Formats: sequence, C-alpha cells, structure tokens
Amino acid sequence: MRALLPPLMLLITLGLAGCAAHNPYYDPAKPHHTPEGFRNLHQPPRQLDLAFLKWQWQRVWQGLPPKPPTDPIPTQAPDVDYLAHNRTDTTITWIGHATLLVQTAGLNILTDPVFSDRAFPVSFLGPKRHQPPGVPLEKLPHIDAVLISHDHYDHLDLPSIRRLYQQEGGPPEIYAPLGINDWLARHVTHGDSRYLHGLDWWDSQRLAGVELQLLPVQHWCARGILDRNHRLWGAWSVHSPQVRFFFGGDFALSTDLDTIGARTGGFDLAALPIGAYEPRWMMKPAHINPAEAVDARSRLRARRAVAMHWGTFELSDEPLDEPPRALARARQAAGLTEDDFFLLRHGETRIRAGDDWRPPTH
Repeated sequence: MRALLPPLMLLITLGLAGCAAHNPYYDPAKPHHTPEGFRNLHQPPRQLDLAFLKWQWQRVWQGLPPKPPTDPIPTQAPDVDYLAHNRTDTTITWIGHATLLVQTAGLNILTDPVFSDRAFPVSFLGPKRHQPPGVPLEKLPHIDAVLISHDHYDHLDLPSIRRLYQQEGGPPEIYAPLGINDWLARHVTHGDSRYLHGLDWWDSQRLAGVELQLLPVQHWCARGILDRNHRLWGAWSVHSPQVRFFFGGDFALSTDLDTIGARTGGFDLAALPIGAYEPRWMMKPAHINPAEAVDARSRLRARRAVAMHWGTFELSDEPLDEPPRALARARQAAGLTEDDFFLLRHGETRIRAGDDWRPPTH
C-alpha cells in the first residue's frame, strides 16, 4: 500500500490554514452571496469535510491511489524564444494542470499559476508533481495578467504568485474572484492593491483592449476547514479582437454553463478540466469527468476545447493517465474529432488558425 498522509493529520493541517471571517462584499440582492461568504446557485450545502475524511479513510483501506501511469505523460520542449517574442499570434501553451499561457492582442495571460513541486499547505507533504512545469517560471515571457479561478492549493500557489509579482519589468495585473484579492493583499502585496482586482460573477474589466470577465460555475473555495466558501470562485472569459477564450478552472455540471453559453454567444476555445473525478460520489458535485467535459463544451457553445487539469498532480482515484483515454471514448460517442477537443503535451504551444489550433510552423 502506498504511503498516504493520515486523514486526521491532513484535516488538522488544513484547519490551521484557514480562519473564520465575515463577507465584506455581502449583497442580499445577489443569491450567491451569504453573510459569511458565497454559495452555488444550484447545489445545496454539503458536509464536505466529513465526506473528505470518509474518502481518505477509504483510500487507506483500499490501497488507493491507483497504480502509477502505464503510459508516459507526454511532454514537449517549449519554444521559449518564440513565446518571448510573439506579439501577433494568438496562442495557447499548456504548462501543467490548470496553468496555461494565453497570448492574444499582444498580451501574455497566465491562468492559475502553480509552479511549486507540491499542491499543499506544507511544502514537504501532499500531492507531488508528476513532471516539472512545461515552461519553467523563469523562462516565461513577461506576464501582463494573471487569472485565478479559486483558492484551492492546486490552483492558487502562494510561492508562484509571489515570484510573478516580483518579475522583472513589474508585477502583472492579478484578477481574482471576490475575497481572493483581499487574501493576496495580505499574503503577497502587503496591502498594495494597485495590481489586484476582485470581481464578482459577470463583472468584467478591460486590459489593453481585452475584456476579462468572471463567470459563475458550480464549485467551492477553502484554504482550510475554517474558511469554507468565504471567498468566491469562478471561470473566466478572455475576449480579444482575435479570440473568445473560456478558462474553466474547476467546476461541476450545472445550468450555469447553459447560461454562460447563451449570454456570451459561445467561445472559440474552451479550456476544460478532464481529471480529478473519481470517486464520483465524492467528486461529482465539484469536478466534471471527461464525458461531462464533452457535454460542457456543447453547453458553453465552444467551437473547440482543450483538455487541462490532468497528468500533473495525483489528486483523486483514477490513474493519472486515464483521463485522455476516457476523453477519447467520450469524444467518439459524441461524434467529435480530435481537433474538436484536443490534448496538449506539457510545454506544447498551439496557434489559432481560423477555427483550428495548429502547432507553430516557424
């Protein structure tokens, strides 16, 4: 049986990471607001901590997580020189998990930057990276904007944000759901909010002609067990003259996706999570599986989709290399091609060419 962090120790560690608070943004006219924080529009509250503890004990007694990957997780050497000098092409590069570099309208936009070796409150415990970031942080072009979907450790990594804030050429503009901006002000910018932007669902801001909009999805937030949903979560729309891009972060299937598709008119490309979905009794209210990702693409009215949130951290019970196989089955069942919902290697870049996303030809 593989060594696991004892569940009780895990909950104690997470408990120390959070603290109770009230919601300074509370608006009783908004149904997703509560006096303490935020809630989903279509999901009743759950005892997530008890469910998590049950799941962790099951993993111990059943000898989970599963066997190591049978297939290599694909990687590709990044073209860092091209990325550094690109000012005209619209591109997407997968760095790993939910960290993507999006280049459009001359901007470099980074989603959920996680470059640390582990996704956990303590640097020597928790899920360890299966392979290094596809583009090392020090090899990135100057980042103009960072988009954060929510505050879980595999999406909001404090050391990575601190290093980006100190990047040569000045900090990036950091866009985050309500409450996360305040957390970053305490832990990263020491009260300086010039580069921090907190958005509610459907709020938008513009940067150099690109519209960045926070969108409602079904998920949850917490850095510990004492701050459950005290901060907001969401997905992002990046709308430039060249592309309309959806970044999903984490989410479960809900009618929020239909609303997004109808209100926005759809997307040229949607980055959708396909990993961390087993066991379904635990994960379904918060994480989609590959078949549901195919459904999400349709609901969002996305012409193309790219898979993310797999192959980097072992967070759940399916093998690390299973999500692409499950996606291939779901894609075939839906009559989609590999171009309709494609995979990237860690470090790989694709360039938009009409409705297609092709490797660079330079």
